[in-house]
Amino acid sequence: MESSNWVLKHASILLVFFLSLGCSTSETLTRSLLDFVVTNTTVLHSNFTLVSEFRMINRRILKDCSASNPFVKVNVTSNSSLSDDEFVTVTVTGVSNPSVSDWVAMISPSTSDVKTCILNEAFYLQTGDTAKLPLLCHYPVKAQYMKNDPNYLSCKKKECKTFQNGKCAVSTCSGSLQFHVVNIRSDIEFVFFSGGFVEPCLVGRSTPVSFANPKRPLYGHLSSIDSTGTSMRLTWVSGDKEPQQIQYGNGKTVASAVTTFSQDDMCSSALPSPAKDFGWHDPGYIHSALMTGLKPSSTFSYRYGSGWVGWSEQIKFSTPPAGGSDELRFIAFGDMGKTPLDASEEHYIQPGALSVIKAIANDVNSNNVNSVFHIGDISYATGFLAEWDYFLHLINPVASRISYMTAIGNHERDYIDSGSVYVTPDSGGECGVPYETYFPMPTSAKDKPWYSIEQGSVHFTVISTEHDWSENSEQYEWVQKDMASVNRQKTPWLIFMGHRPMYTTNHGFLPSENKFMEAVEPLLLENKVDLVLFGHVHNYERTCSLFQNECKAMPAKDKNGVDTYDGRNYSAPVHAVIGMAGFTLDKFSSNVKSWSLKRISEFGYLRAHATRNDLNLEFVISDTREVKDSFRITK
Repeated sequence: MESSNWVLKHASILLVFFLSLGCSTSETLTRSLLDFVVTNTTVLHSNFTLVSEFRMINRRILKDCSASNPFVKVNVTSNSSLSDDEFVTVTVTGVSNPSVSDWVAMISPSTSDVKTCILNEAFYLQTGDTAKLPLLCHYPVKAQYMKNDPNYLSCKKKECKTFQNGKCAVSTCSGSLQFHVVNIRSDIEFVFFSGGFVEPCLVGRSTPVSFANPKRPLYGHLSSIDSTGTSMRLTWVSGDKEPQQIQYGNGKTVASAVTTFSQDDMCSSALPSPAKDFGWHDPGYIHSALMTGLKPSSTFSYRYGSGWVGWSEQIKFSTPPAGGSDELRFIAFGDMGKTPLDASEEHYIQPGALSVIKAIANDVNSNNVNSVFHIGDISYATGFLAEWDYFLHLINPVASRISYMTAIGNHERDYIDSGSVYVTPDSGGECGVPYETYFPMPTSAKDKPWYSIEQGSVHFTVISTEHDWSENSEQYEWVQKDMASVNRQKTPWLIFMGHRPMYTTNHGFLPSENKFMEAVEPLLLENKVDLVLFGHVHNYERTCSLFQNECKAMPAKDKNGVDTYDGRNYSAPVHAVIGMAGFTLDKFSSNVKSWSLKRISEFGYLRAHATRNDLNLEFVISDTREVKDSFRITK
């Protein structure tokens, strides 16, 4: 990371020099120097998450081509207002010469006044935008190339604009695209560009479209607050800052606590992060309330909202079994993110997320799941805040019905000089703030995202691999105390969860990750942890009973051919990497380690059934619902 910090330091010096000149030099000199700044900082602004043409839009010099395209119009075939979840058709007409590089961006907010940005216009010149256009302050939420309409390039929809002597002298072409839009509260505008993502040139823009109810309560998701199964927290989003309510059970009502976060809460560096800069989108207000007096392993109904902003639909949900009871069915996975429901480009797409959440929803609808554990890399918004709304919309069919527990990952927390263990800008400047606001877990304090919870016969110890875990650190001492205090008569199973794995056959480890194993792995053996679950690596991998790179025991096949680990003669934990829930899959190394027993590179999730004597686990392929790996630990 030394080289990255060197680039950051020298780019910032250049930027300061550039800004000081920008206030007193001519347009020509400013743009020339701007070219140099943009060209030499593109790699820095990739933020180590994804390098793509679309991600770099705000590092381009934006041109204006509207004068050379006088007939272009951009129309949205929606009524005057948008619903909370719909597909809108955007039609571009009056195009003289259709090109493969023509594209349409969905921008929100629809207007961009530099006076409302966090810094002045000169500062924003570093993004590569010199015109007062929507891209100046705000990143496109999504975009599509016009060639997605098969009739566009061939100009099958032709219209004559000018006649001479009764004959058509000037004709133009048109095309249409469909965009999936969810309620992100602020107005939306569709902007037509030529020149592709590399040399964007503004041609035309639609009139702004507003949401019918930007204050609507949306995206409610549940989480457990303790091990009793008698209380559940509901968290939701609204454009309204006034307290709302949950109505649940038989006439019970509870008011919400309301919070939010701002650009000032985001992390940044010499060059501003996406979260602090053009990726910022107002999150509205996050409401949270606690439903109490419930019974574990029971079904209730609720709705949330208010009379003045509207109510959600009536939703049925199930409480998890109380800690110490005999049985638990749960699902675990990492690295999900979101998949667009249209043909759009986004700065970061996780192609498997949609199939995985649909498969999990099918299990939930069959009443086969008590809770979900999503262990890091939650939305992959990475500083482009509107993407949190799309993620919350995606998981809603699951998270609104059962407890949705989470762990923090690098793409939620890590940023330079922010206190994270790994000095990378993987969170895009979010530094855990949106994550902890949207997903309040039963932790002791803010930015201490580790906790434990008991459900059924299982004690879950959930850690942050992104915070200090070194020996004698606060988190280390908490982990040591938490696992040592587990009553194995009450909860015979101890499952340890976090984001970055100790073991994987994939390359690309940072040295600190080896230190993590050296510090924490002895605690797992000392406390007889049964199962260790991690994400971060985007595939599925299962080990033998493993400690310090050595198999301490191998599973035996039962009568059904299922690998069975003898937990009665404990030797070491079983590790499983389960980061295959959405992000583009990683391939396995050809150098297979002896401790790696199963390796699958397909999208899916881990499904578990724990009784007092057996812990049965299945890796489910999301597309086919096929069980691709089964294993069992006995007591």
